[in-house]
Amino acid sequence: MNKKGILLVNLGTPNSPSTADVRKYLNEFLMDARVINVHPIWRTLLVKGLITPFRAPKSAALYQKIWSDQTGSPLKHYSLLQADLLQKRLGNNYQVELAMRYEQPSIELALMKLQEAQVSSIRVIPLFPQYASASTGSVLEKVMNLISKWQAVPSMSWLSSFHNNELMIKTFAENARKYQPDTYDHILFSFHGLPESQLKSADHSGQHCLKTATCCNTISTNNQLCYAAQCHDTARLIAKELNLVPDKYTICFQSRLGSDPWVRPYTVEVIKALATAGNKRLLVLCPAFVADCLETVYEIAVEYHELFKSLGGEHMQLVESLNDHPKWITALEELVKNT
Repeated sequence: MNKKGILLVNLGTPNSPSTADVRKYLNEFLMDARVINVHPIWRTLLVKGLITPFRAPKSAALYQKIWSDQTGSPLKHYSLLQADLLQKRLGNNYQVELAMRYEQPSIELALMKLQEAQVSSIRVIPLFPQYASASTGSVLEKVMNLISKWQAVPSMSWLSSFHNNELMIKTFAENARKYQPDTYDHILFSFHGLPESQLKSADHSGQHCLKTATCCNTISTNNQLCYAAQCHDTARLIAKELNLVPDKYTICFQSRLGSDPWVRPYTVEVIKALATAGNKRLLVLCPAFVADCLETVYEIAVEYHELFKSLGGEHMQLVESLNDHPKWITALEELVKNT
């Protein structure tokens, strides 16, 4: 019997923490029209003329702080581990391939392996719980562009989001419980940021996104594919699993780039406000990431921790991501089989 193909796709990581490799990664990432949606000429000038020449050396220095000689970057290490564990769960009737949207292993190479294996179908699972055009949308566009050139196209399916997946929610909550949330003054749910313009462009009605301060508070027909609304939904579900009252936690967004407004509140500003209000201990979950990466193990656990302490805070604890948690691998197995 022909195998079923499974393609797991995460964002990507440089091939090494050298400035040259980081510059190559950033160029590929930021030149994606779904990431920076401006005219190609302006995007080229902006990315290759301004952003990467200055950002690459700084990012390389940060990657060097989290890089392992044995396993490389945390994101790639855990992504490979997830693919391997999922393959073992699914057995010989499936072929699991891991790809990165940017850099290696490439989507093109992973699809080629599935094609050579003559799989009867391909299920694409972008490893982003919440849908965004710049992440999931970019992955699906790339896959469709490559598949469109095949003469024989197998049955295709894909997942646009899994922001409310029960096992994923339970895994994040289980990881958080290890740190006894009740002993912390406040809990942060810090998601990767996104420009407000990208949120608005996903609102086809033009009448909902950012029209009110509570537009993300519930999932509806108008915002069911809105990144921010899905982030809020994920956080609420984890908070419910942890029995947190609304005043005990805040939903915020990190990793802002450029001067244009991004979805708010910004994590940095929330940390400053909490420290000013006298909070001494913060617990931080990052439910936009299924594997620890630069944004979690350095931006949160080091940079933001140092900021909090400089403002009078005592401790800020990062809750690890899903990584290789058995319950998360079970969730992936369900996402494969529940088409």
